Order: sequence, then structure tokens, then C-alpha cells
Amino acid sequence: MTIIAIIPARGGSKSILKKNIRSFCGKPLVAHSILTALSCSNLDRVIVSSDDPDIIDVSLEYGAEVPFTRPKKLAEDDTLDLPVFLHCLELLKEHEGYEPDIIVQLRPTSPLRTVEMIEEGIKLLIDNSEADSVRTVCKPSQNPYKMWKFSDNGFLNPLLDTDIKDSYNQPRQNLPDVYWQNGYVDVTRRTTILEKNSMTGDRILPLVVDSQEIVDIDNEITFRLAESIFLSRNRRGTS
Repeated sequence: MTIIAIIPARGGSKSILKKNIRSFCGKPLVAHSILTALSCSNLDRVIVSSDDPDIIDVSLEYGAEVPFTRPKKLAEDDTLDLPVFLHCLELLKEHEGYEPDIIVQLRPTSPLRTVEMIEEGIKLLIDNSEADSVRTVCKPSQNPYKMWKFSDNGFLNPLLDTDIKDSYNQPRQNLPDVYWQNGYVDVTRRTTILEKNSMTGDRILPLVVDSQEIVDIDNEITFRLAESIFLSRNRRGTS
């Protein structure tokens, strides 16, 4: 069974200029995902998909493979993951005759992920033959049972249609457990991507991770928060 990691890292970040190669605790942001992947015992290859020459240079410097340059049309703000991964898999098959069994998506904006998360996600998929994919989830800071949307007449309507009476007025402990897909690790079978034309399929296994160290980096505040957690974790590890 062949298992690869693909790190999608486009160059056109709007929220943080040159985000994927910006220094994060002394290394370019994308380098953290590369180095964590290279430390995994069950990954055969670590590939970066990028349209940006600077990201490509940094990725090669830190040990990733960059066997192609991603077309600009697959690096727009609204580009979905699926066409990016289809492009990668098609080129690997066309130019190398290489068809990995399992693909691990590692977004470069998740430098706090650990080797253990990746290896556990891979093992979970391998051990469950009926699953299409595995993705990391955690408890969210806000509960969707207490969320609202605006109606056409300007009043609030509950976001969720539920049998729970006045769910938005219930204490959290009376509401069903919910989980947020945090994007730290996604593990998918090649057949799920190619035959189901999906990054997840419909049989998705959860890998529950601790929400205390999950940060979605999308602005300056979350960037600095993630750095603070990263440094604190390293200090604990060396104390």
C-alpha cells in the first residue's frame, strides 16, 4: 500500500501577504507541514502542489517533492480542493505511472498538527476498509444549535431545524455533541477521489483531536496565536 502526503500551497493569499512562506517561529509556514510529514513513518512521499515559484523553492529546500507547477487556473481564491488533487494524481499517473492508494491532505495553515495525528489518521483508514476517508474534528467553541440566520422579513430564524424545543435557549449540556472539521489532517483513498469525485466520499471516519491547540490561521491575530501555542508546546517539550 502506497501512501503520500499532498500539501496544497498556492501563492495568492489575500488575508496575510505571502502567508505560506512567511516566517512562523523561525521557519516558513509551509516548512512546518513538510517537516512534520517527513517525520511520519508511514508516508512514502511528501509532495507540494503550488503555482508560486517562491513557495516551490522553499518546499524543495525543506525536502518536499514538487514534480510539477500547478496551473494558475487551479490557484484562484475560490478553487476547491478536488480539482487540485485530481490534477496532481493525473500527472503522477501520466508521467510516472504512479498511483498511490491513500492520499493525506496537509494544509500549510495548520503548523500545530503533529506526527501522531497523521499516523493515527492513516491507521484509522487502513483498519476500516469500508471507510472512504478520515478527517480530524474537534469540539467547536460555538454550538450551531445556538446560531441564527436572517429571514427575508428581517427577523431571526434558528440555523438548524431541530425537534429540540427552543434549542437556542437550552444549556450546552442539553444539546447534542457537535464537531467542527478543522482541516488539520484529511486522509482519503485514491478511489474515493477518482471514482466518487469527492475528497471525502460519504463514509467519513472522525479523528477527534484536542480543540485547545487548534487554530485556523486566516488573519494576523490567529497567526500570532498559533505561534504562541507552538512556542509554548516546544517549551513544555524541552522542560
